[in-house]
Amino acid sequence: MGMAIRKAIIVGIGLILQLMLSLSGYIILEEIFGAVSIFYTILGFILILGLIRNSKNYSYTLPWILILFSYPLVGSILYIIIGRNKNNSKVLKNITKSEKENKKYLVQDLKIKEEFKNNGKLRYISDYTGYPVTKNNDIDYYSLGEDAFKVMLEELKKAEKFIFFEYFIVNHGIMWNSILEILEEKAKQGLDVRVMYDDVGCISTLESSYPKTLEKKGIKCIVFNKLHPVSGVIMNNRDHRKILVIDGKVAFSGGINIADEYINKNSKYGHWKDNAIRVSGDAVWSYTVMFLTMWNSFNEEDEDFTKFKYDFKDKKVENGYAAPYGETPLDVEITGEDVYLNIINQADKYVYIFTPYLIIDTDMINSLCLAAKRGVDVKIVIPGIPDKKVVYTLSESYMELLVNSGVKVYKYVPGFVHSKVFVSDDYIATVGTINLDYRSLYLHFECGIYLENVKCIADIKKDLEDTISKSHEVSEKEAVPNLFKGIWQATLRLIAPLM
Repeated sequence: MGMAIRKAIIVGIGLILQLMLSLSGYIILEEIFGAVSIFYTILGFILILGLIRNSKNYSYTLPWILILFSYPLVGSILYIIIGRNKNNSKVLKNITKSEKENKKYLVQDLKIKEEFKNNGKLRYISDYTGYPVTKNNDIDYYSLGEDAFKVMLEELKKAEKFIFFEYFIVNHGIMWNSILEILEEKAKQGLDVRVMYDDVGCISTLESSYPKTLEKKGIKCIVFNKLHPVSGVIMNNRDHRKILVIDGKVAFSGGINIADEYINKNSKYGHWKDNAIRVSGDAVWSYTVMFLTMWNSFNEEDEDFTKFKYDFKDKKVENGYAAPYGETPLDVEITGEDVYLNIINQADKYVYIFTPYLIIDTDMINSLCLAAKRGVDVKIVIPGIPDKKVVYTLSESYMELLVNSGVKVYKYVPGFVHSKVFVSDDYIATVGTINLDYRSLYLHFECGIYLENVKCIADIKKDLEDTISKSHEVSEKEAVPNLFKGIWQATLRLIAPLM
């Protein structure tokens, strides 16, 4: 924790100094040249018009509009530095470049596309997300992190060529030490072993010199978007993905990070309810490309990705459709939310949802409420024990409207729910890293896998039903906050998109 505090203080001081220097410079100029104030009023108005014209979601852009309207000078500076950081960040520019260059590796099989030509949800993923819909996959769902962890270790021990590892959080302990032991041994054997983790995600868990520690073990390492005092303001977009690819044969993803609470060792928030998914088949290639695209945006070492592609020609599995997809703040498409909305809007019988955070925009609110009103059984499971109390209070602010519309909200009594899962009508599901909050939907790099008519969907539904049976349903009376809590929740709702 001391390491995290030191990092945060250094970056915070850098941020404050940058803002103070910017503001003081403009204040001095304003005193000398009165026209500067007029200039920033005009600039603020232009930025507002740009937001109105280009916004796909006013719930997210409204706070920026209010700041720019009320405080043109400060608002313009903040928006240019923070709100539009993807235009200023070298990191994000490199990722954009890498994504454009490597789209060529993600090719839709036209025979499969002909099969789903009348399926709007699959066509959306194939045509607009840039990721192909595949068949020929074996997919296993694990309802607990500790169950997935055992299989991950087994598959890692089988690795013969390469291991690609990309996680938001990595922490010393039983889980990481067990994995690291295998990674070190495989690196000694000459395998291409690569580890990528997020600097903010690991701010309190790994020391700044940890990449050198891994490199001494023969493991390549990249830290995503390192925090620096000078560039500390460009840190709003984080790598929240969880991807493990082994030899191009097997991929793991889902909610679990690499820390002991994810396997229910030393959890501070009761029973940690999480999940993972194992994929073997043609869909693994999408995860491989996703990882390599991010890796090569920092370190351009792979001229040809196809050397990492495994040929599953001898594998014949008729097991429905599987489409891994990436979410990125750099795209026009809001892929993660669009996949969720398509499931909700086209549900006929039920939609069951796991999410650790429930911080939703008007589109999501309206879709959930309308689905319930047309008779769809909508159930949302959130934690019973929160990890962040302010965020939990914000999540509770949506309950009155949802519950009054017929949406059933459940709090998982034994502990904390970290899964990010949708399942609907016994034949559709998505599992991934995307929370129902602004950060996951608009700011982070995320991933998920859309499933249709895949056998493991029955396991996903059973997991939701079992978890709901251990949860407390929020009543209409409980959903209504008292006066002071309601005011606090409304304030949090206003600033939520900026958090």
